[in-house]
Amino acid sequence: MTALLTEKNGTARRSPAHGSPPSSPRRRPGRERAFDDVPRWQIYLPLGLYLLFTLIPFYWMLLFAVRPAGSTSLVPWPMTGAHFSKVWNERSFAVFFQNSMIVGVATLVATTLVALAGGYALARFDFRVKGAFMLALLCSQFIPGALMLVPLFEIFRNLQMINSLGSVVIAETVFQLPLSIILISGFIKNVPVSLEEAAWVDGCSRFTAFRTVVLPLLRPGLIAVGSFAFVHSWNHFLFALMFLSEQDKQTIPVGLNTLIGADSVDLGALAAGGVIAAVPVVIVFAFIQKWLITGFSAGAVKG
Repeated sequence: MTALLTEKNGTARRSPAHGSPPSSPRRRPGRERAFDDVPRWQIYLPLGLYLLFTLIPFYWMLLFAVRPAGSTSLVPWPMTGAHFSKVWNERSFAVFFQNSMIVGVATLVATTLVALAGGYALARFDFRVKGAFMLALLCSQFIPGALMLVPLFEIFRNLQMINSLGSVVIAETVFQLPLSIILISGFIKNVPVSLEEAAWVDGCSRFTAFRTVVLPLLRPGLIAVGSFAFVHSWNHFLFALMFLSEQDKQTIPVGLNTLIGADSVDLGALAAGGVIAAVPVVIVFAFIQKWLITGFSAGAVKG
């Protein structure tokens, strides 16, 4: 059917034919440009500058770690492994690495298990002090760990846990739990209760339904919470310094501090120790980055 001519207020205008798509509205002057209209250099240039600013310290550390002592070259050639051999064998970094791994893995397991139980309780049960408990968890994040050193030291001294890796694991777990419980609780809320109810109808107990139905769906959240606990305990300096005084019980952050002398600093050994400390963290994030992003974003949907 041909277009109809209509006349209104003395002005003729053509009506669109039946079935023809409406014309898209014109962009108003000054309207914000779409992302596709932005030149690529305006995106890549700031990102490149930020990446350069981030990577330069790592390159500088790697340069000092593999460059021979006394060299001033900005290119790591010829390379040497003398600094790594020195800190690993002479500075007891093999023992520090083992202790840090024990603390990190133990903190990961303890934090994940306790946060899983606490998060499930907050997500699935209603009790009188639930709001106050959630508020206490949030407020605990504003308390610096340094304020708790003296009471924690007295508690561990009375329990005869000073110079024990268990004291560091307990302290790290306690300070990781509030955020971990909140994240796990938010993630469990995203799992429909009807899935558990269907398992209950089939004869499963609450624990069996949780283990077989809910727990497999919590993998991103558990990976996020566990990796965050591991990295924090691996890098934390204060608790290990306060509760561990014997050299064979110290962790990598405290070991790095011993490389800084009163009058001089062995930059090569210090850089090599920093590389050794960074490698496990880089490997962890390289393998779990997609799970980490999914877990934190899903756990923050509901509170």
